[in-house]
Amino acid sequence: MAKKNTVFFCLLQRLCGTTYPLSIIFVMVNEFCEGFSYYGMKAVLILYFANFLHWDDDQSTAIYHAFMGLAYFTPVLGALIADSWLGKFKTIVILSIVYIIGLVVTSIGAIPPVGNHTVHVVLSMFGIFLIALGAGCIKPCVSAIGGDQFEEGQHVERRRFFSFFYLCINAGSLLSTIITPILRADVKCFGGECYALAFGVPAALMVVATVVFLSGSGLYKNLPPQGNILVRVSRCIGFAIRNRWKHRSSAYAKREHWLDWATEKYPEHVIMEIKMVTRVLFLYLPLPMYWALFDQMGSRWTLQATVMNANFGGFIIQPDQMQTINAILIVTFIPIFDMGVYPLFAKCKLNLTPLRRMTVGMLLASVAFIAAAVVELQVQSTLVPEPGVKESYVQFLNLADKDITISLQGHDGFPTTMAPSQDPDHYIKLQLDSNNQSFMFDLTYEGRNTTCHQTLSEANAYSILFYNESTNLHCRLLEDEKSKPQKGKATLRFVNAYGRDLNFTLGGEEFGTVDANYGSSTYKVFTRGHYQGMCEDGAIEYPVDFGLLDFGAAYTIITDVVPEESRLKIWKTEDIRANTVHIAWQIPQYVLMAAGEVMFTITAVEFSYSQAPINMKAVLQSGLLLTVAFGNIIVVIVAKSAFLEQWEEFVLFACLLIAVCIIFSIMAYHYTYVDSGELAKPAKDAEEIALSLPYADEPLDAVYKQTSM
Repeated sequence: MAKKNTVFFCLLQRLCGTTYPLSIIFVMVNEFCEGFSYYGMKAVLILYFANFLHWDDDQSTAIYHAFMGLAYFTPVLGALIADSWLGKFKTIVILSIVYIIGLVVTSIGAIPPVGNHTVHVVLSMFGIFLIALGAGCIKPCVSAIGGDQFEEGQHVERRRFFSFFYLCINAGSLLSTIITPILRADVKCFGGECYALAFGVPAALMVVATVVFLSGSGLYKNLPPQGNILVRVSRCIGFAIRNRWKHRSSAYAKREHWLDWATEKYPEHVIMEIKMVTRVLFLYLPLPMYWALFDQMGSRWTLQATVMNANFGGFIIQPDQMQTINAILIVTFIPIFDMGVYPLFAKCKLNLTPLRRMTVGMLLASVAFIAAAVVELQVQSTLVPEPGVKESYVQFLNLADKDITISLQGHDGFPTTMAPSQDPDHYIKLQLDSNNQSFMFDLTYEGRNTTCHQTLSEANAYSILFYNESTNLHCRLLEDEKSKPQKGKATLRFVNAYGRDLNFTLGGEEFGTVDANYGSSTYKVFTRGHYQGMCEDGAIEYPVDFGLLDFGAAYTIITDVVPEESRLKIWKTEDIRANTVHIAWQIPQYVLMAAGEVMFTITAVEFSYSQAPINMKAVLQSGLLLTVAFGNIIVVIVAKSAFLEQWEEFVLFACLLIAVCIIFSIMAYHYTYVDSGELAKPAKDAEEIALSLPYADEPLDAVYKQTSM
């Protein structure tokens, strides 16, 4: 059957008149679906930790970047498995199944009825571990098996394939960062946001990716496992170090380079190539700091977006959809830089070498974080600080039928006059002499004076309700929400001044029965939107339009009776103001980061490829991926130990990257570029021949002896 398929596709290839191997179609479709799965899952992951598992921002950020770090450590494991044991095809298939299981387990863990909080955490952690293992291990294999499909003379076709390959990744990323946040926020399941679907759809796409990849099995050119060059390089370096240590006190002649201590076992040509690799790897030592900033687009920047106003004139963008901007900008910036910016620098006689591009990219990333810090400061300036030690906040709600003047001697903000049903402008801060303190408020109502005695506790916020019974004025104390709702949510409670017990329902949420004697319900959390609800008075139901519950606001809904009409009256107060800083202010930081990514990330891959010997390019690519992993570890350390305000943390990362950038520029100044043409000359040397021999795992000096016979 496989032979028939091969004949069929060969005929199809000739009919289409293309020199490209048709097998790469399956590889690219696989990568598109895998890109959709990975980036779609990653887009909602930080909000899943914060909103579903109810971890704080620091814990969510730490686990998110621990996952990212693991996902970039495992490519080395994947390369070892593929090159030394299973081969690329089997590695991709087996680890894709592990990947799918991880997505399914995470999706199950996001279903509320499955179990308690501990069960959700265990399933989620096990699931994302499998995702990191599967996604990381197949990462170096899919691109490599695609490159294996081309013949020796198809250099142009191979280069174009990698361009299309990168395009498939970004196309999958672009679609998924639009779709999965919609599945999370706009589709309701189990009474809330549907994280199970947001993880389930990527799981389905990964199933498609695996099926498509298997469908092309009869077409692939499968190279057998040839032994991992990374292992050989490590052995050579290890031998040089051990040999140097062994002869540290002997009368051995000094050697020009520490790797020259491996000449007793390894050929000079191999040592020369490893010297080239170690020079570049040394240059990579500062790079993790760049990735520490870059990968926070999916964590800290997403969390920042949750406390901003995301309304674009009726169109609401989800916080996790802001990552789509990066994918759009990358697709836009690549041709602009390749055909506009770089040629312009060349015409101006400015030599923008790869290392200089990377330096500029790092500077742009640091400026992006300074911009993020400015936005964070603006966001924080609009927030009312929570009451602290020996502080209490108070506001007044006038449910009476006339104006009330409130006085409190010796305190700022008094006297103040409240009209009936007037929404207070702000809380008044009171300084307390002890943890609990009694206050006597002097009231003037209809020309008569009275008092209101209340005891307030530190670090709390209160509303004092004034209402009249007959001709007497009374007051009642309510404890308010003191913290701004997080993650762009809104909170709401009901106060019943109607005179009879009422049952409240809003957006499918039941608040239960609220006592007629100015009783108050508990606060419940809602996503932003317009809500219809129901007030039930025994057998009578009153449909009510509660209007917009906005980003980050806390509301009190007071149900009162219209005098002399005995009908329901609704009064909505905004106790904590909605988010006012628009999410569009994040766009400049995304633009700067995207420009930095084009100059740094793409150039780093190109530089690694051009500066490595032909049979050691995978070693440098693995080294580059490891810098991503270490960058995420830096974020975990800072998130769990810095204890800084968010804007201070952004500034810290920006300053650290600038310092690292200076170090990198000095190292780059002393780096001597290697001509890629010279590196390509020994393509058929003994080392390359050795890689294809069955005894390739023997010591390299023995291999050279055998191949020279």
